[in-house]
Amino acid sequence: MIGLILGILIIAAFIFLYYLMDDVRKVAKNGFEEEGSFLGLSAVGFITLFFDTLGIGSFAPATSMFKIFKLTDERTIPGTLNVSMTIPIILEALIFIRIIEVDIITLITMILASVFGAILGAGIVSKLNTKKVIFSMGMALLFVATLMVAGQLNILPIGGDSIGLRGGKLIFAVVANFILGALMTIGIGLYAPCMALVYALGMSPKVAFPIMMGSCAFLMPAASIKFIKEGAYDKKAAVAITLFGSVGVLIAAFIVKEMRLDLLKWVVIIVILYTSFMMFKSFKKYTGEIIEA
Repeated sequence: MIGLILGILIIAAFIFLYYLMDDVRKVAKNGFEEEGSFLGLSAVGFITLFFDTLGIGSFAPATSMFKIFKLTDERTIPGTLNVSMTIPIILEALIFIRIIEVDIITLITMILASVFGAILGAGIVSKLNTKKVIFSMGMALLFVATLMVAGQLNILPIGGDSIGLRGGKLIFAVVANFILGALMTIGIGLYAPCMALVYALGMSPKVAFPIMMGSCAFLMPAASIKFIKEGAYDKKAAVAITLFGSVGVLIAAFIVKEMRLDLLKWVVIIVILYTSFMMFKSFKKYTGEIIEA
């Protein structure tokens, strides 16, 4: 079954690459029209995808770098992020699904839940009060991070080393990942919440990596092909970040594989706290925009 999952991802990667290379080929022979520095874009790809492989996420840091260093047109940032990071994230999924042991039923059901959440839940989530969702997610992540710190300090034992779930816990995890998949449609990343979810349910933090990366890898190709067809992305950035982001993934992936579990838990805590902070920052910005309006 693992082989089937990896095979589907490889097919998706080749289909995506066909569309990307065909589109880039049309303009590459005359030079890219975009003004951004290829070297700068390559650095953004390497750095953000390196840390993405450690579970920190890449969209928000890359967006900040794009704006600070004026590397691409703001109008095309959403498409550029999706198109340029599709292959590196598929590569992440291929690596972690293969090297990290995880219960196959837990893996498949949680990945499918996130995919269906993004497809079926988009309409529902889009009608929710975004401000309240962002604040609630920030509080939830802060709460889980606090519990994890207490567990690390042996104040309150939490977490575990399980590689899978059954019964009520599995049902809860599937429903939760369905919701997380749906929340991706309003810009809330899946990585940190998924880490918090698997840890809170007693699984090993390592198990989060194949689950969250597999979820995103199955979601991204279709969305990215749509951006390619519409020409709503930066072609130079797509080439630079695909190439050097993939290098960043390969280097980071094998660091994570060898990382001690206690150290990994602290990395997860930092990631969750960082994401919680960003949620509250977004909440404050969102509230300010509403007041000004």
